[in-house]
Amino acid sequence: MTIIGWLVLGLLAGAIAKILLPGRDPGGLIGTTLIGIVGAFVGGWMSSRWLDRPIDADFFDAATWGAAIGGSLVLLIIYRVLFGHSRSR
Repeated sequence: MTIIGWLVLGLLAGAIAKILLPGRDPGGLIGTTLIGIVGAFVGGWMSSRWLDRPIDADFFDAATWGAAIGGSLVLLIIYRVLFGHSRSR
């Protein structure tokens, strides 16, 4: 998968994670993309580390999408726990 593929995967995974976990989060297209890209790496690492299933580099692989979305959800939850009360409401 190319860099463009990882960016698109990150953008879509971050957007799906925000839809699944609505609320006030770091916003915008850039924030969603960064959370998604880092989430894809975190999800791939978690999948290969604890599930003993390395992620393929295929864009349309269900395990790649599941790991990316799962990693993005984990990052959103961690962000909310660490920084959720620091902003004024």
